[in-house]
Amino acid sequence: MKQASDNPARILLVEDDPNLGEVLREFLELKGAFNVDLFKDGLAGWAAFQNAEYDLCVLDVMLPKEDGFSLARRIRARSSSVPLIFLTAKSMKEDKVEGFTIGADDYITKPFSIEELLLRVHAILRRTRMYNPAESSESTFNIGRYEFDSETRELKINGEVRTISARESELLAMLCSAMNSTVKREVALERIWGENTYFNARSMDVYITKLRKLLKDDESLRILNVHGIGFKLMCEREASV
Repeated sequence: MKQASDNPARILLVEDDPNLGEVLREFLELKGAFNVDLFKDGLAGWAAFQNAEYDLCVLDVMLPKEDGFSLARRIRARSSSVPLIFLTAKSMKEDKVEGFTIGADDYITKPFSIEELLLRVHAILRRTRMYNPAESSESTFNIGRYEFDSETRELKINGEVRTISARESELLAMLCSAMNSTVKREVALERIWGENTYFNARSMDVYITKLRKLLKDDESLRILNVHGIGFKLMCEREASV
């Protein structure tokens, strides 16, 4: 995981409105001191992503040549950890759920203030670039037949190593720290998502489903829904060493 550094974050911004795109790029570079690469269609954004390393992607949904959701799926197939923010004029719940299902970290509906965008970018980058799991009492866990290192985000079983996303790692570390006990939904939302909202809650449900799939090779492990309260990681046998 990237650690805090003096290097400015590099942001991929894909926005087809030339005026809005330039305003956002200039504001993020001036006020946020970020390096921002601006592209006006999905295919150009995808070409840029393949040729550079980005700390965060800000994608308009309604893009020419390839829409933002399709571009995000390409990005997610290549990188499970780079944060994604969607910008869109759509406000339907189904669209937001689709965005979070793809793996979005945030979703901003137009019109919005550029100051709000800057605050959300800062919040996400603080978590992904500066969050250090080693500050917790534990960063490595034996869970069933899995070994999990929340600092490197590596999940291991039977010699196979998988690097999971930053948000998957944070949520799994929280569940592991409370093994066989309930993690309250509102606590996880405030700590990991930064705010307890309907859409963040739906996003967390998506990540719980992802974690269940990641842990499916050990039938002794289960992530239970505790109705009205939260989630519980259960292991039906002692963890192997």
